[in-house]
Amino acid sequence: MKPRIIFIHGNQATNWRFAWTPWLKTELEQRGYDTTFETMPDSIIARAEYWLPCMQDFLKIGEQDVIVGWSSGAVAALRYAETHQIRGSVLVSPSYTDLGDALEKQSGYFDKPWDWAAIKANQAHIGLVYGDDDPYIPQAEFEHIAAELQPDVMKVAGGRHFIERQQLPEVLDYIEAKF
Repeated sequence: MKPRIIFIHGNQATNWRFAWTPWLKTELEQRGYDTTFETMPDSIIARAEYWLPCMQDFLKIGEQDVIVGWSSGAVAALRYAETHQIRGSVLVSPSYTDLGDALEKQSGYFDKPWDWAAIKANQAHIGLVYGDDDPYIPQAEFEHIAAELQPDVMKVAGGRHFIERQQLPEVLDYIEAKF
């Protein structure tokens, strides 16, 4: 049975429909996946105190679900997987530090150490997708996450932060291959 795919956008978003995400939703649904694409509460700052309860209580993300998180949404997916069983995740342009950015620091995701072992143990598959020239997140962030989680890595030449992309076939291909 195909899992439900839940998309979690990044911060500073006023709506989930941005760049490649409408394309991904359409493609997944055409392939028979159930999808949940919602605009998160507190979407500009993306604070953990609002997003993590929303993921649990409103979106009801569970053991058979796959989270596709983009940027701050990928950080939320990581924190969620520390304490919840999920089927897997696709992390698009995540970070593991607040990058010295005041807005990121306000999110609360970086206030405690990461439990990388729990994140790995609570899901069967982890994909990491990032641009080799991301203007917002240093490559060292992706390299550290890759070293900690040993995910399936998709480093996209010229991908930047994927804001300019209208399609992101790497994510679709990964989901189809693993789930």
